[in-house]
Amino acid sequence: MIKKKDSNQEDKKTWEEYIKNPSDIYDKDQGNSNSIQRRERYKFDLHGFTLDDANDKVKEIIKHCVKNKFKEILLITGKGIHSTNEEDTYVSKNLGKLKYSVPEFISTNSDLNKLIISINDAEKKDGGEGALIIKLKNL
Repeated sequence: MIKKKDSNQEDKKTWEEYIKNPSDIYDKDQGNSNSIQRRERYKFDLHGFTLDDANDKVKEIIKHCVKNKFKEILLITGKGIHSTNEEDTYVSKNLGKLKYSVPEFISTNSDLNKLIISINDAEKKDGGEGALIIKLKNL
């Protein structure tokens, strides 16, 4: 067998096209390429976010999770016990806390609401009253 020292341009072009999308190579990290895998849970901590920043981040997270086939999102909001919104007469006592404002934001946003099955308090082991479980539709 004689090896070529230099590949010709046609071989090089064929190789470059192949490596852009090698559909016949099994990727062990992706599992079986013929089946679509759904990941279980995405977790994110919203401590320290303002209401507006938290809503923007939640929107980003939901879209990311739907695109990447997650089943649910665990959002850690905290219980709001350190919130200073009770001192401000212009801020809602409850909706000034992420625990209440995030579900309200999702339910009033039609683009996000159509991606969600349910929003509930997390189980005690996952944060209880200080966390939310958002179940996503299988799109």
